[in-house]
Amino acid sequence: MGSSKEYLDYIMEQLSDLDDISYRAMMGEYIIYYRGKIVGGIYDDRFLVKPVNAAKSMMPDANMEKPYEGAKEMLLVDEVENRAFLRELLEAMYKELPAPKKKKK
Repeated sequence: MGSSKEYLDYIMEQLSDLDDISYRAMMGEYIIYYRGKIVGGIYDDRFLVKPVNAAKSMMPDANMEKPYEGAKEMLLVDEVENRAFLRELLEAMYKELPAPKKKKK
């Protein structure tokens, strides 16, 4: 199905309190980056994040959902209207996320 640009714009606005937040379009969906690390993405107009321990502890009742067929499950963020929660969530997740892969030359 793909995600709408409107939903992406809404999520990016909700995350705008964070420094160095960005996205990249990928096959009709959007990968979300925080300070260069992938935190999750927008898939079928759902904001999903990587299931690192910090995210699991902040959202213990969150549903695990596949962003697309064949992908690893991610956590569904229900509280997208709560900007303070989103900021705290991404800041808490940052330490646990893997460093960006070096680009091959």
